[in-house]
Amino acid sequence: MSWRGKRKEEYASDGSGDTHARPKKASKADSDDESDDIVVCEISKNRRVSVRNWQGKIWIDIREFFVKDGKQFPGKKGISLSVDQWNILRDHVEAIDRALGES
Repeated sequence: MSWRGKRKEEYASDGSGDTHARPKKASKADSDDESDDIVVCEISKNRRVSVRNWQGKIWIDIREFFVKDGKQFPGKKGISLSVDQWNILRDHVEAIDRALGES
């Protein structure tokens, strides 16, 4: 017997008459309440740099946004840097500028 059939039997053999419902997953809209965004700058029309507190940690977020139903939402394209990663990047800005000048 497959595990699916066995699972159905387990639900049916409860005897209480109510079915076992899976716990409802939190939607993305619900999880936004945990996030505090401070928009630092708009790089272009759909790109921005923000500092956010997400799940108790501070992140520097460089991300593209898209508009749906008149609201802006973060897209998949982007990067979130921890404070340690941000400090490393910031310390290398001059080297990056020199590399840009050489090309």
